[in-house]
Amino acid sequence: MTITHEVAGSGPAVVLLHSSVCDRRMWDGQWDALREAGYRVVRCDFRGFGETPCADRPYDNLTDLAELLDELGIERAALVGSSFGGRIALQFAARHPDRVGSLTLLCPGSPDHEPSAELLELDELEVGLVESGRLDEAVELMVDTWLGPDADEAARAKVRTMQRHAYEVQLAPEEEVIPARVEVDLRAAVAPALVYSGAHDLDDFRRIAADLAALLPDAEHRELPWAGHLPALERPAETAELLLARLAEVGGR
Repeated sequence: MTITHEVAGSGPAVVLLHSSVCDRRMWDGQWDALREAGYRVVRCDFRGFGETPCADRPYDNLTDLAELLDELGIERAALVGSSFGGRIALQFAARHPDRVGSLTLLCPGSPDHEPSAELLELDELEVGLVESGRLDEAVELMVDTWLGPDADEAARAKVRTMQRHAYEVQLAPEEEVIPARVEVDLRAAVAPALVYSGAHDLDDFRRIAADLAALLPDAEHRELPWAGHLPALERPAETAELLLARLAEVGGR
């Protein structure tokens, strides 16, 4: 199965990978700007998000992404990942270093990070609300946690819609199929990486950004003083400018 995706424009390929509280619609605020700047822009929904159903057999997200790029005839791309999408971008770049020209990571996750008690408690609270059918409360918990102070009501409404839909899609199957665990050495991700953190984000993700900048062979960490966890939704136009500036720095790789 090929995961649901959209493609627009022509030129160097830029692939946008979404957070786990969102789907590919989180990139609406950057989509046109990237296309109009001369890039071939791709965005997709991982399994269980947006218009991609849950898996009914074993799978892993890195293979899904590789198969998508193969189908589109993209041998090499710049990857832009937000949170969970940033984690996938990192792992993909480590597994397929020849296929990734650059990494731009917005408050990324990391498979090497040991979660804090705060993050574990948040996860436990969310799971408890979802399993007890209190989806509205779970949605509001995610909106309040992951959006920073600059997020307007339109951004909050968008996250509500995407997160609620993800819960409904993921609760639909009778049996859950979780992605296979992928073991990679992140130091094999040799593409130039720019790792953003948000000053208003959870401490876990601020630490991840700093740790990745120290771990990866060619990486820089920049903190956004205005951002929470989802800068692409909190300040869409400014985030588009950041992405365009970054792609110009690395020549659209």
